[in-house]
Amino acid sequence: MASQVKLFGNYPAIFSRVFQTPKGTPFLKEPGVVVVSVPAVSLRGIQDFLLGFDEVGGSLRFFEYLRDGGLPPAEELCKFAGQLCYMSFGPKRTQNNDAGRYFEDIKKSGHGSVLEHAQFSFLLYGISRSQTHELVRHRAGCAYSQVSQRYVSGKVLRFVERPEYRGDPDLHERFMRRIDFLAGEYEAVAERLLALQSSGDQILSGEQKTDKRKKVQQCARSALPNETEAPIVMSANVRALRHVISMRANEHAEVEIRELFFRVFLCMKMVAPILFADFEVVNLKDGTNAVKTPYPKV
Repeated sequence: MASQVKLFGNYPAIFSRVFQTPKGTPFLKEPGVVVVSVPAVSLRGIQDFLLGFDEVGGSLRFFEYLRDGGLPPAEELCKFAGQLCYMSFGPKRTQNNDAGRYFEDIKKSGHGSVLEHAQFSFLLYGISRSQTHELVRHRAGCAYSQVSQRYVSGKVLRFVERPEYRGDPDLHERFMRRIDFLAGEYEAVAERLLALQSSGDQILSGEQKTDKRKKVQQCARSALPNETEAPIVMSANVRALRHVISMRANEHAEVEIRELFFRVFLCMKMVAPILFADFEVVNLKDGTNAVKTPYPKV
């Protein structure tokens, strides 16, 4: 599974191929996950802060903290924040080469607040509008920006095939026929509304050109199903991500969103390996994957 992940510097991605029906209606079968933002961390500026304690206190030797080896940025930021709470910068500190044990203790104790400092952002695509309705219920520590069917025209209209349909010829064929019909229905409704607008019919209000187009699209979108693709940008801190992954990549989660967050997990395992080291991959009987952790409530 990890072979699906492509690295662009420190930014993992799992891509999703675009398919077409015989009539040319585009659709996707799997979720795409692209990490677009990771923490940028520099601790060089804390040197004066650390040296200041030796200037008045004598032999605390806090400056030695900066000699520790580097960590991935999320781990480095969260560990620094956690050690600040106890001013644990002296010779008896937990050094970075033992960061795994340090974060294991954090998880065991449930002190997840230090994990809130590191935030990641993702482009999630190849996911349906029904799936994003579930996703945006996770609010604490998360932010979302989603495509608007009111402002975006049918030129970028795509659909998402559910996992259950992919292996069954009848369900797959029905899916393709359905999205062909609905794509055509959306276009026909939009064209009819535009014609009414052009003739001066007041079925839709709006004077400006953009306002008219918006009014047409907000009406025509009623013809679109939950299978319509709904790309979204999601930002979340590590504590929130751990919660969402443990909930939505769980074996009991709905299959479509589980597939998405298993892929999010694969990306996070690569970019923040110590913070997600406690998650274990579970191979399910239906051939899909889930994850579990002994610390779901950090």
